[in-house]
Amino acid sequence: MTPPDSLAERRALGRNARKNTPRSAHADIGNVHRDPVRLLRESSRGRVETLVPLRYGRMLASPFTFYRGSAIIQAHDLAATANSGFHFQICGDCHLMNFGGFATPERALVFDINDFDETAVGPWEWDLKRLVASLYIAVRHLGHGDRMADEVVALAVQSYQHWTSVYSQMSPLELWCELITFARLEELSPTADARQRIRNGIAKASRRTHETILPKLANRREGIWQIRDVPPTVFHVHGKNTLFTHKDDWIGLGDWRTLMKPIYDNYLKSLGTVRRTLLDHFTMQDMAFKVVGVGSVGTRCLILLMVDQHEKPLFIQFKEASTSVVSRYFKAHGPKHQGQRVVDGQQLMQGASDPFLGWTSGPFGRAIYGRQLRDMKISATLELFAKETFGQYAGMCGWVLARAHAKAGGVATEVDGYLGNGDQMIEALVLYSRAYADQVEKDYEVFRNACRSGRLDARTDADMAADFVA
Repeated sequence: MTPPDSLAERRALGRNARKNTPRSAHADIGNVHRDPVRLLRESSRGRVETLVPLRYGRMLASPFTFYRGSAIIQAHDLAATANSGFHFQICGDCHLMNFGGFATPERALVFDINDFDETAVGPWEWDLKRLVASLYIAVRHLGHGDRMADEVVALAVQSYQHWTSVYSQMSPLELWCELITFARLEELSPTADARQRIRNGIAKASRRTHETILPKLANRREGIWQIRDVPPTVFHVHGKNTLFTHKDDWIGLGDWRTLMKPIYDNYLKSLGTVRRTLLDHFTMQDMAFKVVGVGSVGTRCLILLMVDQHEKPLFIQFKEASTSVVSRYFKAHGPKHQGQRVVDGQQLMQGASDPFLGWTSGPFGRAIYGRQLRDMKISATLELFAKETFGQYAGMCGWVLARAHAKAGGVATEVDGYLGNGDQMIEALVLYSRAYADQVEKDYEVFRNACRSGRLDARTDADMAADFVA
């Protein structure tokens, strides 16, 4: 789409989109006449087979963890809903735990979206709906009630609407330089308590560097650092604690260096001369498989430990990238390589990205992307959130999402025109998130019954860890 010349015309284009898709239409939760178990099985294909029960076990903890692990279900449902017609790069899995703090290359601590496994071109409303539904489910799960959940969702949408309007007045260059730093959040925080929480977050992040996590993850033996096995969450692919079966093609490669060499060599090609030169100062020490998150459990994920001449460590995480759930239900052009899709989407949407973000292909053609592991990374502890904290966090997430969409899409003016200044979108999304939270609870019961009946095999971390006790 070629935008009209003037900002007024572009804003009018957004307002005119309401004729085809009134804002009240966003209360619709979509096509929920489906089998959630079938969709979950579909999204488990291609994962490490022995880890799929752990995925289900983590999802089984609560309706909220179920929601985190079932992005495919909501994408399916959203495919049947109306949208405004403005399509651009979206996160694709924009629940509230995919926001957090991390370090920029200049070592500033920023608050931003931090997971882009499902990024693709799609309707911007899908991101906003995934966020508000996650807020509603989390508030309910923690026992705060629907009235508070309504308020928290409203704050998130108000924030998104306000900042979209602000960003509609900014030039593309200004948007690409926009960062939401923790220092800025502290400055804008309304209370002394909120400012102290942000300072505590900064202090916590400063302790989460590669050097501080090295002794937690590895031991030094005969001059070489070796990652410790902590099965089922960390193990060596070719070691005694492996969860790979003999049928897996990676096992047939024999050892970790044979597995890592093509991954690393192709990864370097995606980085450019400057970052390749920096990595020339590091030598490989060890590699292990790491189980991450909830929805990603069973996806191939490797951590590579390297050190420089000063024995300073660098951890690079290499994670498999498969077809986005967005792309399954919304067709748009994008990179053919799934690792490149993740990297391009992340760089488009984030204010600042990991300098070691790159993409590669592994043995047997699997698409993979690489990034640093845990570099000053922090996330919210929802269980400690009071009512006021939840509202502030929701507003921060709405702000971040507005910035990401404005930068990646270049159509903040049109979206601002569509949203307007009133409460219509806010009211519609409160209704949507409440109704979708009800649906998620129904789906969770279907899922839980499937696990209880044996239709799905679910295991907890503790249960699987017991298999490795001497």
